[in-house]
Amino acid sequence: MTIPQKLILVTGATGYIASRLIPQLLDRGYTVRALARNPQRLRARSWSSQIDIVHGDMMEPASLAPALKDVHTAYYLVHNMSLGRGYTKLEIQAAQNFVLAAEEAGVGHIIYLGGLADDNQPISPHLLSRIETGAALSQGKIPVTEFRASIIAGSGSISFEMIRFTTEFFPIIPIPLWMKNRSQPIAIQNIMDYLLAALEKWDGSTVLEIGGPEIITYQEVMSRYARVRGHKRSFFLLPYVPVWFMALGIGLMTPVPRRIARALVRGLSHDSIVTHRNAHETYPEVNLMDFESATREAMTHLHPLKIERVWDDGEGYVKSLKHEGFFIDHRKIKISAEPKIIFNAITQLAAELEREKYAVDTTEPNHLLLLRSQRKTPGDLWLKWRLSRNDDSTYLTQTVFFAPRGLGGFAYWYLLYPFHILSNRAFLQRIVRKVFAP
Repeated sequence: MTIPQKLILVTGATGYIASRLIPQLLDRGYTVRALARNPQRLRARSWSSQIDIVHGDMMEPASLAPALKDVHTAYYLVHNMSLGRGYTKLEIQAAQNFVLAAEEAGVGHIIYLGGLADDNQPISPHLLSRIETGAALSQGKIPVTEFRASIIAGSGSISFEMIRFTTEFFPIIPIPLWMKNRSQPIAIQNIMDYLLAALEKWDGSTVLEIGGPEIITYQEVMSRYARVRGHKRSFFLLPYVPVWFMALGIGLMTPVPRRIARALVRGLSHDSIVTHRNAHETYPEVNLMDFESATREAMTHLHPLKIERVWDDGEGYVKSLKHEGFFIDHRKIKISAEPKIIFNAITQLAAELEREKYAVDTTEPNHLLLLRSQRKTPGDLWLKWRLSRNDDSTYLTQTVFFAPRGLGGFAYWYLLYPFHILSNRAFLQRIVRKVFAP
């Protein structure tokens, strides 16, 4: 295979789309540079050693020049929605800063992923900012390929995780009127197909609407997710639910922060479907996947070793979060001992836990051990230990993963959470005692 000589820059490298795109670029032999405001957050990714990671901030134009040096094509995957009020102005300014810096560096092509909205309907501030960002990028001299997508169906997608956790939680799902609006969900792999196809096949600036093969309502999206998971779900209509109230509930139940949920809910208040099939005509080789198939594909990632370790970012030693279908409890400690000695202590504890209905899922000597619970619980439970060396010190991370199944899974995790914390601490204490046992 001939390795492409193009240097590809991926901005927004800590985000969801970038985390899926970078490995596929590497698989195709491209040289990749990743731009992030906090590069440390990328160090735990499995592909971090294969790329050039640089610091840069779109609001600090001087920081962009080193990242853009010798770049042929740049993926613009930056989003400021998490900043709350005023983010729309920041997005446009960021795009303008990037274009100026890219022109000075001689970049040949920009590929941008935005949002899909119907120009004949009122557009929410969130989707309007996505469209205006694309317009700002296109005002420069560099050709821009802009893709506009609706719901992205894939493990880790904000919209998909909102659907996943909400549908898992509610046996009877309350829906506002806008859930009858139509959408055109697109599989994350199809997003990758289009983004990668645009690297080799483009001719000047263009806007391409992309969506899956089906037009379905938001309610039907949730019904189909439930069907794949084997849940029976019914719905009852709530004529009016305040946006702030929905955002609050989504922020509590799902991995989506309240600020982002507020913007997303507003964006769902109208249809989000493809009205121009120019993307399919330009890239007919893309084999579109329906929503149920995309959901089944996402379920294959419901395993601790198949999700991004976003929690292992060097910030903090104890974390509790929701991520890619899991409730996660993560703890990290420093132990003054060689990895081999610590791993022997971990295997001793694992042998004891096997009597408590845990089984070894994966093991890598002196580095990783993953156990899976065989107990009957309303979800799937794993316990993982990982060893790493840094500055002549050994760090042990212990991560508990629980994928809830239905409302019972949520109740199991939250009602027993104090006991989970105590047992998770006890596991680490037992390992340390075994390490230093005479």
